[in-house]
Amino acid sequence: MKFKVLLCFCVLSHIKQVFPTEIFVHLSSSVVLPCSFHLPDNDELLNITWFFNGSVIASNNQTGSEYNLTTSASGLNGFFPQTVYNATPLNQGVYECHVKSNLTNYVSNVTLIILAPPSVSVPSPEVVLGRESTVECWAKGFSPPNITFSWTRAGKVIRDPQKSITNYTEDGLYEGRSQLVFSPKLADRNTTYACVVNHETLEKPLVREFRINITILPKVTVSAVPSSSRSSPLTLACEINGFYPQNVSVMWLRNGTVLPETPQIQQNNDGTYRMSRFLTLSLDERETAGQVQCVAQQPHVSQPVLSSIDPSAADSLVQKLVLTKSAKASVSMMIISLVLVLLLCFGFSWKRRDEKQKSLSVSCIILPPRVVVGQKGRVTISIEGRRADQVQTIWFLNDVPITDTSYTESNGSRSHTPRTSHVTLLSEKAPLLACTALGYYKLHTRKPLHSTGPTKQLLSSFTFIPNLSVHKGAVFKCQISYKGKDKIVMERVSEKFTVLSPPEVSEIRLSEPNEETGIVTMTVEASHFHPDIITFRWFCEGGDLCPVAVPSALAAPRPDAQGFFSARSQCRLPQTELERGQTAVWVTVHHMSLKQPITRKTRGFIKKPTVSEIICTRHPTIPQEGLLTLACSITSYYPPDIAVKWLKRCNNGEMEIKKEEGLVEVCGPIQMQLRTFKAMAVLTEVENGLKDVDQDGKIVCRVEHCSLLEPIERVWTNSHFVAPSIPASLSVNWNNDGVGVFSLCVSGGVPHPKLQWAAGGSTLTPLTSRETEKVTELHSVCALVKSAIPQGHEASFQNLPNSQFAVLQSEAEDEKADSERGQEKLTERAAMTPDFKEETTREAGQDELESLYINTVYVRKEGRRAERDCLRVTVEITHPALHLPVYCTWTEPEEGVQS
Repeated sequence: MKFKVLLCFCVLSHIKQVFPTEIFVHLSSSVVLPCSFHLPDNDELLNITWFFNGSVIASNNQTGSEYNLTTSASGLNGFFPQTVYNATPLNQGVYECHVKSNLTNYVSNVTLIILAPPSVSVPSPEVVLGRESTVECWAKGFSPPNITFSWTRAGKVIRDPQKSITNYTEDGLYEGRSQLVFSPKLADRNTTYACVVNHETLEKPLVREFRINITILPKVTVSAVPSSSRSSPLTLACEINGFYPQNVSVMWLRNGTVLPETPQIQQNNDGTYRMSRFLTLSLDERETAGQVQCVAQQPHVSQPVLSSIDPSAADSLVQKLVLTKSAKASVSMMIISLVLVLLLCFGFSWKRRDEKQKSLSVSCIILPPRVVVGQKGRVTISIEGRRADQVQTIWFLNDVPITDTSYTESNGSRSHTPRTSHVTLLSEKAPLLACTALGYYKLHTRKPLHSTGPTKQLLSSFTFIPNLSVHKGAVFKCQISYKGKDKIVMERVSEKFTVLSPPEVSEIRLSEPNEETGIVTMTVEASHFHPDIITFRWFCEGGDLCPVAVPSALAAPRPDAQGFFSARSQCRLPQTELERGQTAVWVTVHHMSLKQPITRKTRGFIKKPTVSEIICTRHPTIPQEGLLTLACSITSYYPPDIAVKWLKRCNNGEMEIKKEEGLVEVCGPIQMQLRTFKAMAVLTEVENGLKDVDQDGKIVCRVEHCSLLEPIERVWTNSHFVAPSIPASLSVNWNNDGVGVFSLCVSGGVPHPKLQWAAGGSTLTPLTSRETEKVTELHSVCALVKSAIPQGHEASFQNLPNSQFAVLQSEAEDEKADSERGQEKLTERAAMTPDFKEETTREAGQDELESLYINTVYVRKEGRRAERDCLRVTVEITHPALHLPVYCTWTEPEEGVQS
C-alpha cells in the first residue's frame, strides 16, 4: 500500500497545468501572467519570485507599483499569477516565475507581446518626369514587428504585399518603410496612388491615398545674338522651355560668378512654362569670358539642367555675318545706282514729294496734364495741310510700335480690333524689342475737323492707362506718312513725363506707452506712391508735440519690386495727454500726385461708450411691495472714468433722483480687454421716487464721458399694468375621431398675458396652440389627440412642479415636427368633419378650424396591468401684474381611462 502511494506522488509531481507561452495585450491595458505548479505535502517554506529582464519585479514578500502578485493554493496545486497594469512597450519581453521550497524548485516563463496599431504617412511625393523616382511610405508606432506593405494605382494593385524590415524605436515600438520606385509619365499627374498597410492589430488594411507632384524638366538652349562686329558687346540668349511648375531659378555662371537677373515667365498651350534670359558681355568680358553656362534649377530636383556656349564660337558667327553684310552692301550699291537712274528719269516725283512735305504742319505731342497710375490719359497730335486727309500716323512707345488692345462689342460678342494700319520693319541694327508695346491702348483718328480753303486739319490720338513698370522714363513717338507709302514724312517725339501714383495712407497707429517715460509713439505710413518725394506734417491741439528722430533707413522712401515707394513718419506724446481726451493730433501727407493733402486724425486712447436700454425688474425678495430695480449697461469705453445720473422727467421739468428716493450704484468699471471697460448703472428701490412720476412721467439715465460731445440718455416710462380676468376652468370638446379641442378666453389684461399649453400623464410636454388677440380679450385654442405609441423618438419630459411649470420651446418644436408627419391625414379629416367644426366654432369661437395644429400626446402605460395614466391638460398664464404664474388644469375622468 505504501508503494502505491509513493508511485502516485511521483507521477502527480510531474503533472503541470498547461498555459500559453505567448500572451498578447493591447497598449495601456492590464494583463494576467499565469503561473501554476503542483505542491508537495507539508511544504511550508514557500518562496515565489517573478523575474523580468534579470530583475525581480514581484515576490511574496514585495511587489512593485506596476505589478500585482496573487498567491493561492487549492489542495496540492498552487496558483501564483502576476498582473501587469497599464502595459507599455517597456513591459514587453519574457517573464519567469520561480517557485522554491524545501522540496520543490519550479521555473516557468511566458512572453508578453504588446499590440499597437501603426500610423501611416506618405511624405511629400515629389517626382521628376521621365526619371526614376522614389516614393516612401512610413508606418510608425506599431507592435509586434510583422507588417506588410502593398501599392495601388487608380485602385489597381501595382505591387503585391511584401514584408518590410522594421526598426526598433526608443519608445519600445517599431517603424517600417516601403519604397515605390518608378518612372512617372504625364498620365500620372491626376492619378491617385495608395499605400496599403496590413498589420495583425488592424481589422482591415490601412490605406493612405495621395497624388504625386510631377516636375517637368526644361529644355535649356544658349545662343549668341548676332552683332555687327567683334568690337561691339556680345549678347547671349538663354531659352528655357517646357518646364513645370513655374517656380524655377535661372542663373548665369561666368568664371564661377553668379550673374542675377529677373526672368519673365510665360505659359505654353500645354500648361508648361517658358522664359528667356539675356546676358550682355562687354568688350573686356568678351575677351576673357571663357565658357558661359545657363543653369535652370527646380525645387526637389537634385541635378539642374544647363547649357553652355563658348564666346569664341560667337566670333566666327560675327565674321560670317560681316561677310554677309559686305555682300549685301555690294547689292545695295547696285540698287542705289538703279534708283538714281530712275530718279533722273522721273524727277518730277521729287518735286511733288517736296510739295507734300512742305504742305504739312505738325504740332508737338500733347501729353495729359497729369499721368496717374490706373487713370486713363489721352495723347494727341494735330496735323494740318492740303492733303491731311491722306495722312496716316504710327505711334511708338520709345521704339516699340503701339497697337490697339481695346475691345469692342460686335454682335453681342467681344472681338479684338487692331487699328494700326502700318508698321515699319526695324533694321538689323535696332535693339531687341517686343512685337508690341505692353499696356492698354485705344487708338483714335479723327477725320479732318474743318478746312480753311485747301488746308485741312487731322487729329490723331490714343488713350492709355499708365503703368509704372511700362511707362516710367518712357517717351511717345509719332511717325507721319502718306497712305500707301513707307517713307516717313515727319516724326515727333514727346517730352519725358513723370508717372504719378497717389499714396495710400494708413491710420495713425499708437504704440504701447514706454514703461519708464510714459511716452506713446504715433506712426503713420504712406505706401504705393511715385515719385519718391513726400512730406509729412504733424499738428497738435491741446498739448505739446515733439517729432521723433527715426533712422534714415526707416524714414527715407523705400522702393518695392514694382517701383513704388513707401515711407513712415512718427511723433510722440505723453500718455496722460492722449488719455484725457482734450488733445487732438493729426498729420497731413503732401505729394505731387494729390490735389489736396491727405489728413489722418486721432484723439488718442479715447473710445465712446455703448449704452443699452433701461431694464426694469421687480424686487426679488418682496415683490408685493412694488419696489422696482432699473439697470442700464455701459460697455466698450475708455478711459474708465465715467459719470452716471438718474433723473425724473415730468411736465414740470426734470429733477435728479436723490439718495432718499432710491439707491444709485455704478458697478464697475471692469476691464474687458486692452483699453476697454464696462460698467452697470443700477437704480434700486425706487418706489418713493415713482410717487411723483405720473403715467406720462419718465425716468432718465444720463451717461457722461470725455469722448462724448453730448451725454447719452436712455428713457424709461412708468407704465401701468392691469391684471387679466382668468376663467375658472378650460372649455373642452371631443369629436368622433378622438380629437380634443381645448379653449380659454382671458379678458381685461393690459398688456395681454402670455399663455403656454402642456399635456400628458405623470409627465407633461409643451403643446402648440393658436392665439387670437382682440381689444380686451385674448382667445387661445389647442387641439390634441391621445396616443399609446411614442411619435418618433421619446422626448425629454419636464415634471410639473407645484409652484411653477417650466416650458421647453425646443421640445415643443421637436414634438411638432414628429406629429406633422404622422397626423397629416388625421388633421385634414378632423378639419373637414361638419360636427367637429360646428362644435369647435361654438365652444372655442374660431372661424377656421382647419388651420389648427393637432398635437399628439403620448400617455405612458405603467404598473403590472399596464393601465394608462389619466390625461392632464394645463395652461400657464404669466403677466407683469401677477407675482406668480396662474395655472388652469383639466384632468380626464377615471371612467374615460382605458387599459
